[in-house]
Amino acid sequence: MHGTYSLWFQNNKFKEKNTMELTVAIKPGSLDSKRKNYQYKPTIWDCNFIESLKSNYMGETCSSRRQKMQERVRVMLKETPEKLTSLELIDDLERLGLGYLFEEEIKQSLVGIYGNIANDMWMKDNLYATALHFRVLRQHGYQVSQENFVGFIGVEPYFKESLQEDVKGMLSLYEAAHVALEGEHILMEAKEFTRKHLKGHRRNLEPSIVKQVNRSLEVPLHWRMQKSESRWYIDAVEGERTVNPVLLELAKLEFNMVQATLQKDLKNMSRWWRNIGLGTELSFARDRLAESFLASVGIAHLPQDSRCREWLTKVMNFVLIVDDIYDIFASVDELELFSNAFERWDSNQLHKLPYYMQICFLALFNTINEMAYVILKEQGCDFLPYMKKSWANFTKAMLVEAKWCKTGYTPSLQEYLDNGWLSSSGSVILVHAFFAINQNITIDALENLESDKELLYYSSMILRLCNDLATSSAELKRGDTSSSILSYMHESNASEKEAREHIRVLIMNTWRKMNASITNSPYNIQFVNIAINLARTSLFVYQYGDGIGVEISKTRDHILSLIVNPTE
Repeated sequence: MHGTYSLWFQNNKFKEKNTMELTVAIKPGSLDSKRKNYQYKPTIWDCNFIESLKSNYMGETCSSRRQKMQERVRVMLKETPEKLTSLELIDDLERLGLGYLFEEEIKQSLVGIYGNIANDMWMKDNLYATALHFRVLRQHGYQVSQENFVGFIGVEPYFKESLQEDVKGMLSLYEAAHVALEGEHILMEAKEFTRKHLKGHRRNLEPSIVKQVNRSLEVPLHWRMQKSESRWYIDAVEGERTVNPVLLELAKLEFNMVQATLQKDLKNMSRWWRNIGLGTELSFARDRLAESFLASVGIAHLPQDSRCREWLTKVMNFVLIVDDIYDIFASVDELELFSNAFERWDSNQLHKLPYYMQICFLALFNTINEMAYVILKEQGCDFLPYMKKSWANFTKAMLVEAKWCKTGYTPSLQEYLDNGWLSSSGSVILVHAFFAINQNITIDALENLESDKELLYYSSMILRLCNDLATSSAELKRGDTSSSILSYMHESNASEKEAREHIRVLIMNTWRKMNASITNSPYNIQFVNIAINLARTSLFVYQYGDGIGVEISKTRDHILSLIVNPTE
């Protein structure tokens, strides 16, 4: 922690809190009934603290300094003739969070590298260079064949055992294996081969290399939340002199300048959340504004994405409340009425609902309609039907799970997943993100959005599976019967450990399918990245437990490092 913010938290916010008994405000006209007795802790993020955040990295002085360093880096990109050095520079820029500042220069460099792929002697017998070339080009949408790795295979389909001595090359190949498409067996074998030997080598490596290997084995680079990766990489390379000092200086400045934008966005969201009052009116539901904002940063991290972050923060706060209504508070009869309200999208039907549902639905109804109005003014088209449909599908899926729970029914794994990708809320998040970003909206993209094809499905499925890995134990204690882990245990007579391993395999397979769906996508690259970032953020927030619903120390540390405390 740093400076004033650190002292403030030590003295005020991070003392142990007592759990809060589940209660609900009962107003005239509400339908009171016995509710589940469940406890959530109140938020640790005081609105006064959030709204007092200030940054020293704003204004003309910082902008001028950044511009001068950008020009120096542009010269580096243009004057780096060696292909391997150019790829390493591009990779460093992107890991440091600077790639978007040099989009055109990176594009030109990669066009040149890809266009001369036939003259690849610089890669011959160099596993590190071959794997880096493959991964970087794949991540930028180029069709590069897995056959590039045939020369490193001994007795097919196994890689040469002698490669295990090349730790740098093995790590590079391990990262490349995670941009694989479904059915690419060479890369599947590469992942298993490198993982096995990297784990075995760790005790004999330099500490700095061990740190990189451990991080990759925990979460591969292609799966990492980008904002978190840039902060980690800045800290990791600072003392090692492995990155050009100009790049490192620019990365620190850019991180802190973007953080100033994030603080402004979060303060706006805090004022909105405080004014809307749902956190106090619906005290049974989770109050997780800062955690929702952190997730929105993971999905839309660029400084120009403020509107997208703000819309997604609002959406995710409503998702949490709706989720708690379905999971822990309402009766099935009430939920039938609630789901019908979303299907009809009609505020005139509110009198049929209990008060706590009335206030939730009307706040959500007004917020989403306002978003649709903004897009209507900008583009002259009414996209509210797409937003309405996403909420209707989400609440219908939640109703299915609520009925399973009330009746004690355990669905098969496939039955659960067919419903669960919608109950994950991933499609709600992505539909609203689609309209929040500035883009030309095509008919093809709208048709795919309406049918929830491929990209939305795979990203939402990863969110579902990651959420289940993090929350299933708590849900089992609570008496819930719907979880991918529980369904697999039930139908396969498997242990919880075996079920968790099976879900991890499903996540890997879904990533491969999503990687393939990006090719020839009807969506522009900005939205494709947002969909991928939702999957990355799912892994990030659920890596150590329920990082959204339950306030854990890791999530607190992430908020401090990415949004509150600048780099030094």
